[in-house]
Amino acid sequence: MDVIRRRAYARAGLIGNPSDGYHGKTIAVLVPQYFAEVVLYEWEDLEIVPSQDDQSRFQSIQDLATDVQLHGYYGGIRLVKATIKKFLEYCEQRHSLHNRNFSIRYESTIPRAVGMAGSSGIIVATLRALMDFYELEIPLSVQPSLVLSVEREELGIQGGLQDRVVQCFGQTVYMDFSQDAMHLEQGLECGQYEALDDSAMPPLYLAYDQSVGEPTEVFHNNLRSRFDRGESDVVTAMHRFADLTEQARSAILSGDHLLLSQLIDENFDLRQSICQLPTGQLRMIESARRLGASAKFAGSGGAIVGTYTDSSMYSQLESELAAIGCCVHKIN
Repeated sequence: MDVIRRRAYARAGLIGNPSDGYHGKTIAVLVPQYFAEVVLYEWEDLEIVPSQDDQSRFQSIQDLATDVQLHGYYGGIRLVKATIKKFLEYCEQRHSLHNRNFSIRYESTIPRAVGMAGSSGIIVATLRALMDFYELEIPLSVQPSLVLSVEREELGIQGGLQDRVVQCFGQTVYMDFSQDAMHLEQGLECGQYEALDDSAMPPLYLAYDQSVGEPTEVFHNNLRSRFDRGESDVVTAMHRFADLTEQARSAILSGDHLLLSQLIDENFDLRQSICQLPTGQLRMIESARRLGASAKFAGSGGAIVGTYTDSSMYSQLESELAAIGCCVHKIN
């Protein structure tokens, strides 16, 4: 029996977020320590096997409530189901699918509710497995938009293309979502994407604390309503996030790591100017900056990303951030 095994990795928004859903520009990197993995093989019936995130047995009522907060009411099964449905709809007018059934299961080590793209990771890994099982290829530039349609149209999860782009490309990507860059491919709205050389990146770290995270919908739903109302501070900030990303791309290509670190800090300061941020999440940023590292949110909150200069600074980051409950990793 042929077993298909596909992964998608966690990601960190290095610069520009959260403007990806607002005609902005971003750069994002992968976090190889964490991934979603999907296993698929031919089976008599079409079967979706629950993972530990889909548990229905709990030690206490508090344990149940915590599980729902982290994983939702349906864990990752809803993500797999929705991906299969959207995949079929995409293929109906483009590809002839064979009639063999399959069993599919997923596992994920991506920390939940800290803005590291755990949900889209499951969807991307599922999409890759389905393409292999049905022996077809969806254009790489289209895949992120198809993944986003799973979340937005099927599940009502708000967000932008950034996470899906970097997870589909599998490397650092500069992304342009401006109105001039957006275009239709195979009926889906896509941006302009440029893969960047990972070896050109400075030393990067990531830290997260699940106790201070929250689902991405909480952040994005509030910001979306303010943007749609035309709130001037929010609209202006989105344009500035895009400017910072263009400067960061140039800094990466020229090897100007000091400028990149300054832009990362400015990205966070700008975000703080338009959002009320929880004290626990601010504490991570402040701790890293006191040591001379740059720091910004990696996503919607709960995880931070930034640059550091050398092994001594990284050791201090590990120690100081661990003291306030964070896990810390080098990510390149």
